Amino acid sequence: MRIWILSIKDKYMKKLIIFICSCCWILNGFTQEKEVKAVIETNLGNMTVKLYNDTPTHRDNFIRLAKAGHYDGTLFYRVIKNFVIQGGSSDSRKAIKGQAIGYGKPLVIDAEIKPEHFHKKGALAAPRQPDRVNFFKESDISQFYIVQGRKYDPKELDILEKQINVPIRKAIQRKYYTPEKKAILDTLRKQKKVKEFREIANKIKQDIAFEWNANTDKLYLPDEKREAYINNGGIHHLDKEYTVFGEVIEGFDVIDKIAALPTDKNDRPLTDVRIKVRILNN
Repeated sequence: MRIWILSIKDKYMKKLIIFICSCCWILNGFTQEKEVKAVIETNLGNMTVKLYNDTPTHRDNFIRLAKAGHYDGTLFYRVIKNFVIQGGSSDSRKAIKGQAIGYGKPLVIDAEIKPEHFHKKGALAAPRQPDRVNFFKESDISQFYIVQGRKYDPKELDILEKQINVPIRKAIQRKYYTPEKKAILDTLRKQKKVKEFREIANKIKQDIAFEWNANTDKLYLPDEKREAYINNGGIHHLDKEYTVFGEVIEGFDVIDKIAALPTDKNDRPLTDVRIKVRILNN
């Protein structure tokens, strides 16, 4: 009888858990904001992009400008193979052959640089003025660029990580493991004062670990980022410098077609590539 009662309880408990999980799934579907998609039409084909919800200022400005027709008729005026294709500048709309482009009136907004959004192939990002005149890395949303990039060798990424991270880690170690503290530890070791030695040594290790983990200048390449750069390509050195606010989900071949065009001394394609942007679900 007791076993029968327990099995009934287990059965109802299982149903209750399934019911709660289903409710959570349904509620999450209602509360989670859908990502807006847009089509960037060109005379060489179309690219479909999705806009990230966690870069709302860039997303909303892109949508607003697209609906206002700001990008329509503009050019991909700066094209560098294995790097980026850049367009959207208002002064490119009626530009004559050989005209320098990219000096239209900028629309500047605050940066929304997120570590999880990086410059993999197809990344949609906002250009900006250099640091010397733009300390806070504010974006020029009146233009945009799409990454083509190049594929990286795994060993190359390992070397890049070491080149950037080793000096940072050594500087942090020197900050906390000073000659004075080393002398104290050496004395405690000779005196065989284990407790005191461990307390100081552990505090040094904790301080080094804390500052290392909090450091934003180190190069961190999780598996997702490494695989993207190795298998599809990208531009790692732009990460943490420019706001990535979306990505291409269809039309990668169009990126390659545009990037392969012959260009003049200003990186402008000799054949005009005109743009029209349509917002799909907003």
